Amino acid sequence: MAHCEQVLTPVDGIVSRMRALDAALPARDGVAVFNRVYLAVTEAVDGCVDAGRFTDARAAITLDVRFAERYLDAVDAVAKERRPPACWRPLFQFRRHPGVRPLQFALAGINAHIGHDLALAVVDTCRTLACEPVDLEDEFDRVGDLLVSLEERIREELMPGPDLLRIADPLTHLLGAWSLERARDAAWTAARALWALRRLPDIAGEFTERLDTAVGFAGRMLLTPLPD
Repeated sequence: MAHCEQVLTPVDGIVSRMRALDAALPARDGVAVFNRVYLAVTEAVDGCVDAGRFTDARAAITLDVRFAERYLDAVDAVAKERRPPACWRPLFQFRRHPGVRPLQFALAGINAHIGHDLALAVVDTCRTLACEPVDLEDEFDRVGDLLVSLEERIREELMPGPDLLRIADPLTHLLGAWSLERARDAAWTAARALWALRRLPDIAGEFTERLDTAVGFAGRMLLTPLPD
C-alpha cells in the first residue's frame, strides 16, 4: 500500500458543505434527496476513518474528498448557470418534476456519481498521492461496501409500500434494471483503463467523454416520470 503524504481537504469540510446544501434546498428537490443520501455516506466514511477501519486513512480521506468534490463541482456549476457534466444533467433537469419519485432521484444521483465520478476520483487520487490504482483497492472496496449497504437502506426507506408497489409498477422495472454493485465494478475497470491511458490524453479524453454521456443516458432513464 502506498503511503500518502498529503491530504488536501478534510472530510469534515465536505460534510459541512453538504449540510449547508441540505439546509438550503427544499426537501422534495431531487438534488436535495440525493444530497441527503450522499451526506449519510460521507458521514459513514468519516466515522470509519475515525475508528481506524481503513488500511491507509490518508488514502481513504483523499479518495473520499476527491470523489465528493466532483459532485459539489456539479452543484456549483449549476448555481453559476454553467453546464454540469452530462452524467449530472438529468438530475438537475428533472429535480422538480412532480412525476419523479424520491427513490428515482436518489438512484439517479448515485448512478452519476458512481458511474462517472468515482473512476475519475480514483485517477485524481493516484495523481495526488503518486500511487497506482491497485494501491487504493482496499479503500475503494471499503467505500464501495458502505455505498452498497446504504443503497439497501435507501430502497427500504424510499420504496413505496407493498400495497403501492406491484409487479407491473414501472418503478419495479426501473429498479431492476440498475445495480450499484455492477456500477461500482464498472467504475473500477474504468479507473484502471483511464490510468493506463494517462499518457494518451486524446484517447483518455474521448473515453471520459463517452463514459460521461453513457452514464447520463442511464440517469435519464432512471428519471422517467411515472404515473401515481
